[in-house]
Amino acid sequence: QVQLVESGGGLVQPGGSLRLSCAASGSIFRINTMGWYRQAPGKQRELVATMDTVGSTNYADSVKGRFTISRDNAKNTVYLQMNSLKPEDTAVYYCNSDGLKVVGDDRYLEVWGQGTLVTVSS
Repeated sequence: QVQLVESGGGLVQPGGSLRLSCAASGSIFRINTMGWYRQAPGKQRELVATMDTVGSTNYADSVKGRFTISRDNAKNTVYLQMNSLKPEDTAVYYCNSDGLKVVGDDRYLEVWGQGTLVTVSS
């Protein structure tokens, strides 16, 4: 069974920084895309940033220049460095793995983490 476990959320003041981590565990053969989504209260879940296996990235316009996604393929781990945080960045951040292939299984799966809360407030 595959699990994604996030860490690194918390309370930070505007202008501050946080680093989120997400590790995928299980008998994983390959993960095509790993990334982060967020959901603020009363809003729909939205893409924050994704990265594929060769390092191609996709960012939401609202975080470009402030957030940086990185990935360690050997550890099946994805990171999100968040700088210059704003109150509007407050949300539950979810890790996502898409195109995940388990050893011995031909299917490609999409798996979500449980979410980690980021609160930006003074």
